[in-house]
Amino acid sequence: MIMSKNFAFGVGGLLAVAAIVAGWMLFSTPPPAKAQTMTVHKTPWCGCCTEWVDHLRDNGFDVVVKEAEDLSPVRAELDVPDRLMSCHTGEIEGYAIEGHVPAAEIARLLKERPQATGLSVPGMPQGSPGMESSNPPDTYDVVIFSPEQTGIYASYRGTQKLAGPAD
Repeated sequence: MIMSKNFAFGVGGLLAVAAIVAGWMLFSTPPPAKAQTMTVHKTPWCGCCTEWVDHLRDNGFDVVVKEAEDLSPVRAELDVPDRLMSCHTGEIEGYAIEGHVPAAEIARLLKERPQATGLSVPGMPQGSPGMESSNPPDTYDVVIFSPEQTGIYASYRGTQKLAGPAD
């Protein structure tokens, strides 16, 4: 009898310790960081779009790619002005991301949450993320836009951010 009481106490004690340890681990460990997911709309034949998607993934974004022959309906739905168009369009947490926008600026946008439609790098600047090559990089602006206005959110030469008033 004594042996089975000790055994019962041992199992009960073990279960209590396991419950305490499990509770401690559950409530003291922060949840794993959740990657932000961007949907990227691109044409099937565009290689620089694929390179930009790789840039996003390398910088911690989950990316869902949707290919279409014509991106005009997507851009119209996301209110991307024609003058800001590029070769692919992304959408993340209510923002439009047009063209070769550096991942750092997308992360900044999601952190600051300005009232805006989104960001754009118009055209296809040489040396921007997804457009790297052995040619000298272009200097370009990351444009923040809304239906009422546009402004410069950041400036880059290739993948290097240039110092500006916010830096």
